[in-house]
Amino acid sequence: MNVLILGGTREARELADRASGERGFDIVSSLAGRVSDPLLPPGAVRIGGFGGAEGLREWLADNKIDAVVDATHPFAGTMSAHAATAAGALGVPLLHVRRPGWTEQPGDHWIRVPDLAAAAEALADLGERVFLTIGRQGVAAFAGLHRHWFLIRAIDPPEGAVPIRHQLLLARGPFPVAEEAGLLAEHRIEVLVTKDSGGTLTDAKLTAARAAGLPVVMVDRPALPPGGAVVDSAVEAWNWLRRKQTEK
Repeated sequence: MNVLILGGTREARELADRASGERGFDIVSSLAGRVSDPLLPPGAVRIGGFGGAEGLREWLADNKIDAVVDATHPFAGTMSAHAATAAGALGVPLLHVRRPGWTEQPGDHWIRVPDLAAAAEALADLGERVFLTIGRQGVAAFAGLHRHWFLIRAIDPPEGAVPIRHQLLLARGPFPVAEEAGLLAEHRIEVLVTKDSGGTLTDAKLTAARAAGLPVVMVDRPALPPGGAVVDSAVEAWNWLRRKQTEK
């Protein structure tokens, strides 16, 4: 069974680890190539784009792919849409793996917004010293805010416009709660901006913000495209693949 895993997440690596050594599965993991030093999954890996939905459709057909697992980041909406279009055109089974989003806890003060533009607007009524943890993409949405100071944390430097008043912190999680609390205090952070990525690798910042009584601007996930099944873990994804293999 030839399987394409659209990866870049911990769930994608866990699934590749489970499936790569199993008889009857030929696994290829695909990474977008947007991180300079990605964490590679076991097994065969391709890096780079496909050329849109049509390019992906051709790649699936040329490589005789029997199933596609979309285990991309919850905010990789374009790739998920391309996967749904390409798999749907060929009648290839498609599975979306989406870890659960974060849940507001007692003591939290979250302001949920639909996108990064709305997050930038929300800062007008909040603090001036901002901890921006949205990755390197989308930082330009905050470039026009001259009154605010930003601590921008990402794995790689942002591309495009950045806020005039900022400090860049290049780091990869996980981050301990004590370290996050120290960062908030050291930089006198007044508000946190983050995406609802879910998972445990980067949720310590939410615990630290709660303890400090800071507001959190939480960007909601884009909706998944129609078509395809949905699970929330690598274990469930592996069970889905095994069922598809028996149906093949």
